[in-house]
Amino acid sequence: MKNTIKVERAKKDITQEKLAELAEVSRQTINSIEKNRYVPSTVLALRLSRIFGVTVNELFMLEDDD
Repeated sequence: MKNTIKVERAKKDITQEKLAELAEVSRQTINSIEKNRYVPSTVLALRLSRIFGVTVNELFMLEDDD
């Protein structure tokens, strides 16, 4: 699964640490999501979409092998 978390963070000039605080997770979790090492729960995906003001589908895209 690909994601645009890093791009959305850059648009809003938010650090991983600040995003983690807003999403109520660790900075390491945000880092792992950005590097496609961790797929977030539905609740976290919805939280992130609300923070950025975009849909979950705009943040996360399935790849052919998913």
